Formats: sequence, C-alpha cells, structure tokens
Amino acid sequence: MEGYHAVHELLVAGRRRVRQLWVCESSSHNVSHLAQAAATRGLSAVRQPAEVVNEVSRTGAHQGVIAWAEPVPAVPLGSLFGMEPTTTPFLVVLDGVTDPGNFGAILRSAACAGVTGVVIGKHRSAPLTPAAVKAAAGAVEWVPIAEAAGIAGSIAQLGRAGIWAIGLDPSAREAIWQAPVLDGPVALVLGAEGRGLSPLVRQRCDALVKVPQIGPLGSLNVAAAAAVGCFEVARRRSGS
Repeated sequence: MEGYHAVHELLVAGRRRVRQLWVCESSSHNVSHLAQAAATRGLSAVRQPAEVVNEVSRTGAHQGVIAWAEPVPAVPLGSLFGMEPTTTPFLVVLDGVTDPGNFGAILRSAACAGVTGVVIGKHRSAPLTPAAVKAAAGAVEWVPIAEAAGIAGSIAQLGRAGIWAIGLDPSAREAIWQAPVLDGPVALVLGAEGRGLSPLVRQRCDALVKVPQIGPLGSLNVAAAAAVGCFEVARRRSGS
C-alpha cells in the first residue's frame, strides 16, 4: 500500500501483518512518526532512493512511503449487524461502484462519519487496489468491509435484521433531510457511477431519497453524495 496517511493508519491500527516498509530518502513528509509506529511492531523503515520507490509504485502518488502488508480481510455480512447491543448499525452499501478513487473516497467519508461497516458486491465492484486504499487514507484499517454475492439479497438480509435500507437516488421525490429513520439502524445504499441503483436494488430499498440540487448540474459524484449522506446520518445520530 502507498501514501503517508494510509501507511500511518496501517501501522497504528496493527490489524494486519506488515512485511516491509520503504521510505523515500527525499520524502517531504515527517517520517519520524512512521518510524516510531513501525518500531513498536518490530519493523524498521528502510530508506530508498526516489528512483527505486518510483519504480515499484503502482499509484504514481506514493508520497514517499510504500508498505507491503497482508490483504485487507473481508468480514461476514452478519458480523456487521451482530454487534454489541450498545452499537446501532450504520452501514453503507455499494451497488456496483467500480472506480477505485470513488471507492476509496467513500471509505474515507464513511470512517470519518462513524459508519460501522461497508457492504460491496463480489462482482462488478471496485476491488481494494492500491489506488483505492490510498484514496481511503487509512479507512480500510478501521471500517469492516463485507463482500456479498448479491447486493439485493444483502439488503433483504439487512431488512430481516431490522436495518432500514435507504437508497440515494437523484430522481427520488423526498430529500434526505426529511428521511425519518436515519437515527436508527440504517444502511445507505449508493448506486454505480452513471447508471445509479440497479432496478432490483431500488425495489428492495425501504425508501429512496435525494440530495437536493441547487445549481445547474443534475447530480453529485457518487463519492460526494456518499459524504453528504453519511454526515446527515451522523448529524441525526448526534441529535443536532
């Protein structure tokens, strides 16, 4: 994985085994925090010339830091709602988001808003590539991710567990500000870039809401819509 923030959270979280850590000799970041975090895990930061780091980089934007670690483990879907009684599920469900940058940005917003889990499809979904992990800026270390064989079936399973599925759809009549259930067990469902929610997933949602548009453009980028939706849920849960 690449990028200062992504690698820093990898080391701080300590949930995955890290095999090696490279730091570019000309890195503009203060790498002392990385070195300290690595040392607590019995790992030394190896300084490398810029040309060596550039050669192995897979994102082209490594920020002078590259780490090799175990893959991010997927969790069972049931673990996202079989939590402690004091934890109210707050999930994000992605119906075919395929762009790694959008996927990573959604994970970052989800982590910052207090999302307790993310559901993605095993097929027709962006994988956790280096680009997605870097865009997530460390969120993959803190937000559990479940892979589902089918998103529509997963929404049905969430419904049986008492979790409301709220789909974000720019054609919906109701604004997200008026959605009544966001302070309870809820899953925000977001569709793919371009086509939005698939017909079956749209049918399975308990409600469809939109982020009202004021300007001339018709809709938000899916990552931006996810950020707005996640923080509206966070606001509602905080009682403000």
